[in-house]
Amino acid sequence: MSIGETLAEERQRAGLSVTQVSLQTRIRETVIRGMEADDFSLCGGNFYARGHIRSIARVIGIDPEPLVAEFDAAHGGAPQPVSAVSAFEPEQPVAFRERKAPNWSAAMALALALVVIYGVVQVVGHRGGEERTAQQVAGTPAPSAHAPSASAAPKGGAPVAEAPRTKVEVRVTAKRTTWLNVIGDKGETLFIGTLHKGDEKDFTAKKKVKLVVGVGGSLNLTVNGKDIGSPGKGGGVQRLSFDRDDPEHA
Repeated sequence: MSIGETLAEERQRAGLSVTQVSLQTRIRETVIRGMEADDFSLCGGNFYARGHIRSIARVIGIDPEPLVAEFDAAHGGAPQPVSAVSAFEPEQPVAFRERKAPNWSAAMALALALVVIYGVVQVVGHRGGEERTAQQVAGTPAPSAHAPSASAAPKGGAPVAEAPRTKVEVRVTAKRTTWLNVIGDKGETLFIGTLHKGDEKDFTAKKKVKLVVGVGGSLNLTVNGKDIGSPGKGGGVQRLSFDRDDPEHA
């Protein structure tokens, strides 16, 4: 199977359109369609073609390196490494500006402004302390740290019925690098891209949240406040859907 055929098949398997891949990678749709037909002439050169292959492969959830190696084998091999001397030595000498003498007038003006600000803060703070002391002398009781809150619920009262849930809340935490597509109620895309190990994201919808995961078992999921672990055992694309009643009916 050629590079273009692999990219097209894996994109379709991930449930993505050319437009969605274009939005995620910032690569024009015409270039992506050409690459899926094994035409890399629109990429602007082998260097950019390799970068496009890597970007598209990460979005659709596959390893880009075998495809890049296949491209290099068919297009004259990988680029030669550049020596450190040639990479960091400038072609033209860099002109350095002569250091100017410090501006002592500006420094003194700044120091004076800081002294004035400090004095104002001290005066205001002192007046505030005097007002609080006057209130205490006049008999105004100070608020107690242990005083019960007016909004505290009475002990021994009847349990309050839990209100029906009005939205779906899903939190994902990546256990490993994987591709993820999150879709809301009306088919709108809430997120599309690659998560790395340790990444965490929250998604909310009114009725339903759908997930398309590049590798099953690669995410820890918390649905409507309840940890449901890592659905799936890996090895392929996984599709999940959650509504307001989940995880009871998941």
